[in-house]
Amino acid sequence: MTALPDPGELLERLGVDLDTETLRIALTHRSYAYEHPGEVHNERLEFLGDAVLQLAVTDEIYHRYPEWDEGRLAKLRASVVSARALAGVARSLGLGPHIRLGKGEVRTHGSDKASILADTTEAVIGAVYESLGPVPARDLVLRMMIPLLEDTRVLHEGKDWKTQIVELVAQHGLGTVRYEVEGTGPDHERHFTADAVVDGQVLGHGEGTSKKAAERAAAAAACEALATRLPAKG
Repeated sequence: MTALPDPGELLERLGVDLDTETLRIALTHRSYAYEHPGEVHNERLEFLGDAVLQLAVTDEIYHRYPEWDEGRLAKLRASVVSARALAGVARSLGLGPHIRLGKGEVRTHGSDKASILADTTEAVIGAVYESLGPVPARDLVLRMMIPLLEDTRVLHEGKDWKTQIVELVAQHGLGTVRYEVEGTGPDHERHFTADAVVDGQVLGHGEGTSKKAAERAAAAAACEALATRLPAKG
């Protein structure tokens, strides 16, 4: 098995002075612990880190955006602490190569799976909280997440997906958004699919148990597609 990189480099990027044993546990996936009896996996630290992350982000956005209502704050928090966002943070820190994985996960490139990266990020946060206390843990979370909170594309997450796609399309002069929706199944078990179409091009596809739910899912997919190709605007 390929040797793992020096954990000191990771600690330097994290900006914390965490003991190597605690860090080792935080970086140990359950697949590795299963193959190595006696090893402790990171799921308890992940559980703790998730709570620390939620509280730190909630406190930050509550005070940062005093004019926002609860619904918009909740949507922004959900975006910032999502597996996709956490995986992005993990990749920027170079966390993946440090994760201890079982052979099966190594073969399937588990070190770059969003779910594993996100869970490990939470475990590292939990490890910092457990070893160093709440203030260093909160500081770590904010160092990780402030760039997301200052990204205008992420800030749009505080709005309804359908509102967001309309604003993005208008902001960049792309025309208008329309939805093509189809429903299937009996009345008591309807299933809907929707395409978000901009300038004749399908930008997002969604499904749901109602027309509105399918359109929201399509709008979310379209927002993500646009975010990858449009420059952020401050």
